[in-house]
Amino acid sequence: MRRPLALLAGVLLVGVFALPASADDGEGKGDQGFTIKDPRITESSGLAASHLHPGIYWTHNDSDDGPYLYAVDSATGKTVARITLSGIGSPRDVEAISIGPGNQIYVGDIGDNLGGKWPYVWIYQLPEPKKLVDQTVRATQYVVKYTDGARNAESLVVDPKTGRAYIIDKNEDGGHLYEGPAKLSSSGTNYFKPIAPVDLWATDAALSPDGRQLAVRGYFGGIYYDFDGGKIKRKGRLNVPLQGQGESVTYSADGTRLMYGSEGDDSPVQAEDTPGGGAGGAKSPSADGSSGASGPDGGSGIGNLKVGAVAVAVAAAVLLGLRRLLRRS
Repeated sequence: MRRPLALLAGVLLVGVFALPASADDGEGKGDQGFTIKDPRITESSGLAASHLHPGIYWTHNDSDDGPYLYAVDSATGKTVARITLSGIGSPRDVEAISIGPGNQIYVGDIGDNLGGKWPYVWIYQLPEPKKLVDQTVRATQYVVKYTDGARNAESLVVDPKTGRAYIIDKNEDGGHLYEGPAKLSSSGTNYFKPIAPVDLWATDAALSPDGRQLAVRGYFGGIYYDFDGGKIKRKGRLNVPLQGQGESVTYSADGTRLMYGSEGDDSPVQAEDTPGGGAGGAKSPSADGSSGASGPDGGSGIGNLKVGAVAVAVAAAVLLGLRRLLRRS
C-alpha cells in the first residue's frame, strides 16, 4: 500500500534530523540490528523472530509480490530461504506476520487499499519449516470480517499461550484492538470484535514471547501495554528509531530486544531494548513512559530527549501541512 504523506514526511525528517548511530547500530550481529540485503524484498512490511531457528527473522513484501515469505539471517542480512504458500488465493495486501504456539506462522493479508472497502480480508496459517531451504508449504486460509464494518489494518498478533489472533486497525486518530474467535475456522467467517482502544496510528504490533507485553508502533513513535489475554493497560512509550517508512516491529526470540523494520531497498532493522529489559510485563517509569532519563518517545539521554521532541514536532507539522495542501488542491 502506498502512503505518500507518511513517506514524504519520513524522508524529510531523515534528511533534516539524521542522528548519529548509537552504540548498537552497525555493531554486533543478530539482535544488534541488521540490513535486509535481498533485492526482492523492497517493501518489508512485517517482521517476526523465529523461535525454531535462532537468529532468523521472517518477513514479506507489502503488495505486488507473490505468496512468499522470506527467512532472513540476521547475522548477514541475507535470505536463506523463500517459502511459497500454497492452498490459498492471490494475496492482496499482506501487512503483518506473527508466530503463535507450536511454531505456527500467521500471515495477515489485512491491508485495505480501498480504505476500508474490502468485504473481507484473510489470515494464512502455516507450520514454520524445520529446514531453511526454498520450498512450497501448504497454508490454511481464514476469512476475516469485523463486527463493526470493513477497515484498513496492518497489525496482527497471536497470543503465544492461547493461539488467539488479534488485529489492530490503522486509523490516524487511533484505532482499536480487535479480538478474533478462540479458534480460527477455515470453513466459515471469523468475526473480530473491538475490545480496547489503541492510542496510535498503528503500522505494526508484536507480543512478547511470554505474552505479557504488547508493543505497537507507528511511523514516528510507539506505545507498549501490559497484555493479559486481550486485556491491555497502557504502560509507556517506545523508543522507536527514526526511519524513512517505519512499517514493522517484533520482539527478539528471547524478548529482550524490539526489532524495528522499514520499507525500501536495503532496509534496516534496528534494535532497541525492550521496556523493563525483559520479555514483558516489567514495570515502567510512568504511565506515559517518561522519567528523568527518558524522552517523550521512551528513549534515554538528554540528547535523545531534545532531538526526539523536535523530530516529533516537525513530523506533526509536516503531516498536517501536507494534508492541508492536498485538501485545498
